[in-house]
Amino acid sequence: MANFGTHISVAAGSGCVLALGGWHFGLWTPWQAGPLMLLTTLGGILPDIDSDHSYSVRLVFSLLAFMAAAAGAWTLQSQLAFGHWLLVCAGIYIGVRYLLAPAFKRFSVHRGIWHSLLAAIFFAWAGSALSYGVLGQPPELAWIQGLALLVGCLVHLTLDELYSVDLEGGRLKRSFGTALKLFDYDRPLRAVALVLLMLAMLPWLPSWSSLLAVWEQWLAIW
Repeated sequence: MANFGTHISVAAGSGCVLALGGWHFGLWTPWQAGPLMLLTTLGGILPDIDSDHSYSVRLVFSLLAFMAAAAGAWTLQSQLAFGHWLLVCAGIYIGVRYLLAPAFKRFSVHRGIWHSLLAAIFFAWAGSALSYGVLGQPPELAWIQGLALLVGCLVHLTLDELYSVDLEGGRLKRSFGTALKLFDYDRPLRAVALVLLMLAMLPWLPSWSSLLAVWEQWLAIW
């Protein structure tokens, strides 16, 4: 499979192309382009939350913890006194970084459910729900931000499959087919759990008509 540096560099490059291309065609503003590039980069390393390498897990969950704390800060800034607001944000960061990360590492299997197309869709789904339902972003922008995560995840999975092909030896490595799969076929209950979580997030998702509008806009440009 591709190493961590390859994943993050190719995902960042893809995010840059996506962000600048959309800005060029007037799909979003420069202020919106920057977060889209970062989200694509994040999506490019999200499947590594089940990694066997501690460095990868630390970096992924550090980024997730920062984003969770930032989302909490944005949402709660007008609802809590400054001291309480600061404590809650710190608690969110510590909870994601130091409690959630070890739990994932303990109960996940590398190249399992998180290395699948279902997980890529789940990340995009959750990103759009968070953007719209929690951060109050416009519906179309929320979908676009979720799609940026999807693009990054697909870059990661595609790289893993490409690195599973030994061109010099003319053979497929044992890891071939373990990334670009629909779900973890050996553990179907985990796929069911992801689908149930996606259904639970339905109330926080933007309207489907706004997703259709984004799709039609992109098709017109294409």
